[in-house]
Amino acid sequence: MPLYETLLPLAQATGGQNPMAMLLPLILIFIVFYFFIIRPQRKKDAERKQMIAAVRKGDKIITVGGVHASVTQVDERSVLVQADTNVKLRIEKTAIASVAQ
Repeated sequence: MPLYETLLPLAQATGGQNPMAMLLPLILIFIVFYFFIIRPQRKKDAERKQMIAAVRKGDKIITVGGVHASVTQVDERSVLVQADTNVKLRIEKTAIASVAQ
C-alpha cells in the first residue's frame, strides 16, 4: 500500500476541523492579555497623566531619579523645584514619579 493512501485518512480527519475551533485559543489568549496586561496599564498611565497635570506650587515631589523636592514654579512642560536651600532644578513634568501633597 502506498504511503499517500495511509496518510489520506489522517489528512481528512484534521482538514475537516472547524476553523473557529482553531481560532478559539488565540481569541482566549488575546482576551486574557487585554484584561490582565493592556487594560491595567492603560489605567495606570491615565492616573499618572492626571497626577502630573495636577502638580501645583508647594507640592512635594519625588523624581524618577530619586530627588525629593518642593515645587516652586509650574510651566506647561516643566517645573522648577527646590531640592535644598539655594538649590533649584528645572525638570520635565514626565520626570515626576510621585506627588506627596
